[in-house]
Amino acid sequence: MKLDRYDLKILEILATDGRITKSRLAEAINLSVSPCWERVRRLEAAGVIEGYSARINPRTVVKRNPVWMQIELKAHNAESFQRFENAMRGEPLVTECVAVGGGVDYLVKVEATSIDAYQRLIDDWLSSELGIERYFTYIVTKTVKHQAPPIALDAEDS
Repeated sequence: MKLDRYDLKILEILATDGRITKSRLAEAINLSVSPCWERVRRLEAAGVIEGYSARINPRTVVKRNPVWMQIELKAHNAESFQRFENAMRGEPLVTECVAVGGGVDYLVKVEATSIDAYQRLIDDWLSSELGIERYFTYIVTKTVKHQAPPIALDAEDS
């Protein structure tokens, strides 16, 4: 799907303010309401816009201790990667998991209610058949920045 400057501007605005009114969005991109809203619907239908959500500050609901981990697996084959990734998808305390190149296989973010709860999770993982060779734990002391990535405003980049 080719995105023009209007589409990119719509995405940029909705990424920061998903509750903006139709008329304010149209005004912000300098289109009338109907053509603007047709573009939004087209972006939704194409899967470019996957949905709308609220950013919840988890510290106001339940105290969490975010921990980042580097994980290296014992075996480097498709079956080992699949087993590990399936376990991560099924673990509610894992909020992010990415496969990376370099000296480790995965970066995993765990958000447990305590460091003790985190350690119990790790103990379970190590005694299971996940195939973890080694891991490094990084306890988050402060979040410096957390936001969605910017949308490219140059239509030729897309």
